[in-house]
This record gives sequence, C-alpha cells and structure tokens, in this order.
Amino acid sequence: QVHLVESGGGLVPAGGSLRLSCAASVRRFSSYGMGWWRQAPGKDREFVAALTQNGNDIYYANSVKGRFTISRDNAKNTVYLQMSRLKPEDTAVYSCAALRSGRYTVGSDYEYWGQGTQVTVSS
Repeated sequence: QVHLVESGGGLVPAGGSLRLSCAASVRRFSSYGMGWWRQAPGKDREFVAALTQNGNDIYYANSVKGRFTISRDNAKNTVYLQMSRLKPEDTAVYSCAALRSGRYTVGSDYEYWGQGTQVTVSS
C-alpha cells in the first residue's frame, strides 16, 4: 500500500553534507509518521530520526542531534534527511520507513520500508 524510494546517498568527505529524500507512493501521505533508520555492516539497524504525520513532533537519535534535520513536505509526498558535519561513523545504508501509529524509535512498529540508499563518509 505504501511504496518508499530513497535517493540522495553517495560518497562525501568527513565534515561534508548530504540530503536524502524519500518519495512515498501512497494515497494519504499525511496519515503516516515517517522515520529514517540506518544500518552499517556488521551492526544492528539504528534509529536516526522520525517525525509525526503533521511534522509537529520530531525525534532524533543522540548521535545525530544537532547535525541532522528531518522534515517532510506532504504536498510532495516526500520526507527529507539533511545531514551535516558528517562523520565516518555515519557510514551506513539509510532507509526511510512509514507507520500509522506506534513507537517511532522501534523498528518493528513501522509498517513499510524502503530499500535504502548508501551513505559513505570518508575520513
């Protein structure tokens, strides 16, 4: 019912910036809270950021607070992740996900997932 496609990943030097986009194919995008998650090789999937349906409530992992910004444009059915001051430890596959209700920091509560986009930060 919800198809998510991420874009914007790539290779950037440490300290650089990157903006990820997640396009959602869904009838009522505003019905879904959206989150960004990441997974590095050999590590568990990690919560990055999320925001509610109207964007009024926003949540960040401590590791990205002050550096990453999540936002959404419901008119474009798109959620964004602006990443700044990137570090090598930010290297991971970044995926967006959608949920109608649940815990934004719990991966299993999300209903739909994109396939992810690779972000590599060189030192």
